Amino acid sequence: MLHLIKLSVGTRDIAGLAAWQAARAVAEPPLRHQTRSRPKRAAEIIDGGSIYWVIQGVLRVRQRIIDISEDTWDDGTSCAGLVLDPVLVPVAARPTKPFQGWRYLDPAAAPPDIAAMAEASGIDGLPPKLLAELQALCLL
Repeated sequence: MLHLIKLSVGTRDIAGLAAWQAARAVAEPPLRHQTRSRPKRAAEIIDGGSIYWVIQGVLRVRQRIIDISEDTWDDGTSCAGLVLDPVLVPVAARPTKPFQGWRYLDPAAAPPDIAAMAEASGIDGLPPKLLAELQALCLL
């Protein structure tokens, strides 16, 4: 399994991304994101991978990638279509530097889903980096 990370340009929040995608899914089904180049590691991405969206400089939400297909832009030139599950899953927010296009994201480096974090309570529910810092300061 492998993920992608992508900037959501022009989106102000998760609700804005959801609204934009809902309109696009109705106008041009299935819901997909078009990108210039097809990922060379497409088989790994389709095997349970997600696209992690960076909104306003912060990685905030992920969306499962169902398929990667050949597609065309409105002007007829070819591109790749990342077919997406419409469900947006909020993740632990993480600032991200700007970049162009998309990047691969190793599952070990992906932030956890917020729902999964809520299942843990107390000290176990703290993000690993914060937990390490508190332990280094002898606060835990």
